[in-house]
Amino acid sequence: MSTLANSNQKKRRLEGKDFITIGIYTVIYMVITTLVAILGFIPIFIPLMAVLCPLVGGIPYMLYVTKAKKFGMTAIMGFLIGLLNIFGGNGYLTMLTGLAGGLIADIILKKADYKSSKSAVLSCGAFSIWVFGNFAPIFLNRDSYLVMLTEGYGAEYAINTQHLYAYVDLPLILLVACFVFGIVGGVIGKAICKKHFQRAGIA
Repeated sequence: MSTLANSNQKKRRLEGKDFITIGIYTVIYMVITTLVAILGFIPIFIPLMAVLCPLVGGIPYMLYVTKAKKFGMTAIMGFLIGLLNIFGGNGYLTMLTGLAGGLIADIILKKADYKSSKSAVLSCGAFSIWVFGNFAPIFLNRDSYLVMLTEGYGAEYAINTQHLYAYVDLPLILLVACFVFGIVGGVIGKAICKKHFQRAGIA
């Protein structure tokens, strides 16, 4: 009985190959979403990141969940994505939203014992909350954020961005958009990765 318990505990524990999987898919996810995020250099396209990043990110994410069947793997990936975004010039809040979204996704996947495609899609919506961390500094610390934009991209870019985010309900809209389009991205990713889901025994 003790041997069986130890065996089950070992299966649940993250191993070296799990961290390799996390690293590979984090890089793939970042490359794909960064290519889309380049549009953010045009101020009018910045809010669209809450739509486009979850949409395209849904494909590598849904492929990832066919491999990530241990609690904590999604949270670590979310944290790493947030960390990489900090190095890319975004605020530290992406790290927090990445960890939070990844942890919620982990809980959703674990509750379904990593065998439900519906839960996988729902977890994709939760995971996509990390994108909101890119917008949060605009609403929480507007002045210093605009100074940073002015120094990095020029006064005109900063002024255009400020006008774009003047709408009072925009934070909630962006947060909901990240979640909803994350689910849509999950549905698309599930359709594209159908064979992988079948091989992984996810119905």
